[in-house]
Amino acid sequence: MLCNGQCRTRRRGGILRTAVLASGRGSNLQALLDACSNGSLPIEIVGVGSDQPGTSALERSQAAGIPTRVFQVSDYPHRQAQEEDILIWMREYRVELLLLAGYMKVLGPQFIRQANFPVLNIHPSLLPAFPGLHAQRQALEYGVKVSGCTVHLVDEGLDSGPIILQEAVPVLSEDTEESLAQRILEAEHRLYPEAVRLMVLGKAERIGRRIQILQREVV
Repeated sequence: MLCNGQCRTRRRGGILRTAVLASGRGSNLQALLDACSNGSLPIEIVGVGSDQPGTSALERSQAAGIPTRVFQVSDYPHRQAQEEDILIWMREYRVELLLLAGYMKVLGPQFIRQANFPVLNIHPSLLPAFPGLHAQRQALEYGVKVSGCTVHLVDEGLDSGPIILQEAVPVLSEDTEESLAQRILEAEHRLYPEAVRLMVLGKAERIGRRIQILQREVV
C-alpha cells in the first residue's frame, strides 16, 4: 500500500477499494468511472462524497449505482469534525485509495496524517506554478505561454505534494479563462485515469520528493 511515505499501491489478489471526493459537476469523476467501466483502471469506486448537496458529481455516482454521502461544512460544529466524519465514512467502506476530483476544500494536516491510504489530486496547472484556486486565471494574468494539469500526491501543504504526471496545454493569445479551462479539462480527463493506473499497478516509485515512473502505460 502506498501511504504518505511510499509510492506503491498494488494489492495482491484484487483491485483497490476507492473513494472519490468531488464538489461540482464531476467530469473528472466521470472519466474515472468510464475507465473503470472499460476495464482500463483496476479500482473499484465504492463511494463518492461531496461537501455540496445536489451536485452533478453526486448525480453521476447515483446513476452508476455508487453510494454517495454529503459532508456539508455547515452541518458540523467545525471543519475538523467534518473531516473526522469523512475518515469514519471511508473506514466503513474499507477504502484503500482516495481520489480528489474537483474537491474544493483543502484537507487539513490532521486528516492527511490520520489517513492510512494514499490521497491523489488533479490540479489545473503545471505545479508548482499557480497552486490554489483560479489557476487558469492566474496563468492568463501572468502571461504564460504554456499551462496544463498535474496529478500529485496530497500532502499537508497546498498543492505541494510529489508530482506523478503532468500534461502541457498551450495558452493561446485569444484564450479566456473559460476557454483555457476547457482545454485543460480535456487533458485532465486523459491524465487522471492514467496516473491512477500507474500508481495502482505499482509502476511508480517515490524517491525523496520525486516520483519515478517505472513504466508508463498509455491506454
